Amino acid sequence: MIRYLSRAEVAERIGVAVGTLSRYTLPEPDAMTGTTRGWLPETIDTWNAARPGRGNWK
Repeated sequence: MIRYLSRAEVAERIGVAVGTLSRYTLPEPDAMTGTTRGWLPETIDTWNAARPGRGNWK
């Protein structure tokens, strides 16, 4: 069974408050149910590792 992360779970996974997510440009969701977005853990991990401020300034 595929398990998608909610915004709250994304925030917890990357170590920020849920409200802080509004400052970020999150990747496109892997799933949508109505207006609820969901992301695969791999999608968030890849995005988080590559986002500015994570030691990836070029």
